[in-house]
Amino acid sequence: MPSRKEELRRKLTWLTAFRIVATSLSLVAVVLRLLAQAPSEPARGDWAAFSIIGFVYLLSLVTAVAVRRGRWTTPAVFIQVLGDLVIATGLVMLTGGGDSPFTFTYSLAVISGAILMERRGALALAAGGSLVYAGVVLGLHEGLPAGGLQLTRHTSFLLVSHVLAMFLVAVLAGYLSRQLSAAGGALSAREKDLHRLESLQAQILAYMPSGLVTCDAGGRVTFVNRAAGAILGIGEAGRGRMLEELLPGVLHLGRRTSRRELTVRTSAGERILGLSITPLADESEGALLIVFQDLTELRRMEDGLRRADRLAALGTMSAQLAHEIRNPLAAMKGSAQLLGQDRAADAMTVKLTGVLVREADRLSRLVEDFLRFARPPTPSRREVRLERLVVETMDMLRGDPLARDVRLEVDVGGEPVHALLDPDQLQQVLLNLARNALQATGPQGLVRVVLKREGGEVALSVWNAGAPIPRADLPRLFEPFFTTREGGTGLGLATAHSIVRAHGGDIRVHSEEGAGTRFDVLLPASLERPESPPAEGPPSSSGTRAEQAGAGAPAAVPALSRAH
Repeated sequence: MPSRKEELRRKLTWLTAFRIVATSLSLVAVVLRLLAQAPSEPARGDWAAFSIIGFVYLLSLVTAVAVRRGRWTTPAVFIQVLGDLVIATGLVMLTGGGDSPFTFTYSLAVISGAILMERRGALALAAGGSLVYAGVVLGLHEGLPAGGLQLTRHTSFLLVSHVLAMFLVAVLAGYLSRQLSAAGGALSAREKDLHRLESLQAQILAYMPSGLVTCDAGGRVTFVNRAAGAILGIGEAGRGRMLEELLPGVLHLGRRTSRRELTVRTSAGERILGLSITPLADESEGALLIVFQDLTELRRMEDGLRRADRLAALGTMSAQLAHEIRNPLAAMKGSAQLLGQDRAADAMTVKLTGVLVREADRLSRLVEDFLRFARPPTPSRREVRLERLVVETMDMLRGDPLARDVRLEVDVGGEPVHALLDPDQLQQVLLNLARNALQATGPQGLVRVVLKREGGEVALSVWNAGAPIPRADLPRLFEPFFTTREGGTGLGLATAHSIVRAHGGDIRVHSEEGAGTRFDVLLPASLERPESPPAEGPPSSSGTRAEQAGAGAPAAVPALSRAH
């Protein structure tokens, strides 16, 4: 509730404004009367009217200054009420005393006192106004003090009726002023509570983790909270747009749903939303409230767990099957070699035994790939300068025939990046992803490898500008034996995934039309820089490198695991 001083200032402001308006109207009336008369010198009453009007303006000016400064509020109240009494007395004296038509101005002064000081002030002004009025009536009608006190019936009637009227007005105005103050206080308290509730509601809507969107019956968005703007990547620019622009397909789910999932495309990629739709009890039928959460990361983790379970089961089976195949395969190869070495064998036999040995070798390599996927060797971890490893690996890859006519860019930043890992296994992962990218982008394409540190993780990204991976194939990319390329074994990405998981990291893929395909390898970073530099070879220049593939590259590339 406002303080007593603030309440007085507010009341003084309104009363001062009212007095200025009323006095201005009176001034206009006096001027019009003077203009309607014949040209002559103003009468004595006219000068008196102008004097009273000037006094009122002066009183209003003093009150306005006091209210504005806020330091003379209480004196301004007394000046106000006493000034009202003086004005009323002057008007009554100038217009006939007890018979004056302006006797009601005493009641206005009483009402003014009631507004400013409630019942006590009203009664005080009624008493003061009665004494002043009695003095004016007795002085003008009875000639006091010269003639002595001899009241006539008319004088008594005037005194009794007007004094009684002033006290009745004081009681009524005091009561109404008190009730008005109580109602105003209650209203201020309710308004304060309402503001508090509005502030609490705004804070809840702003900081709630779930997205919240409302729309009218026409499907136009009327409210978007902060979480919804962050999830959809629109910030504060969602209000006023059509709901189908923000959440395509949401209206096809129905106007009352408890829990549904919707995939939407945002500036940060595709998002999987778990949402519920509820009709709003609004004046316009058809308004909706949509509450949703971003389930993208949760679904990704669920897919990762399911994939890990499938890979574990498949790896166990592959290891057992590979062991069962290796022994008879070795026997078949040995028998074929013996037959080929027999001098009595004819040319056809030698040719066929050669085919058997060659195919046996191919099956043996395939079995080795199965075993490498099923039971990858334990990482031999050591402190590694990743920016050196990435640059050296990409320099080595430039000699690969796949890198011919492809622009290969490498960005490892300007700061050393340390990690505790097996450099040989990570190089295998990087080569696998990079060769896949080179094959996907084709001649005149672009492949970009970026290394950066994000908090406690190291992010190694391999991006290519080729055609996107079909959406139906994305969940199966890291499954063994799944391939979309003719001649592929489907073990390259599965092996890379297994190696990364063995290092406590994760590998993700993002592929969209017009945005290319990006594989992100996330690995734990070393929190402390080693005292001595790592010993994995001579240092290479770090920083951003963007060179045409094949320029100054080695003549050959070591054998790589079969890419996906």
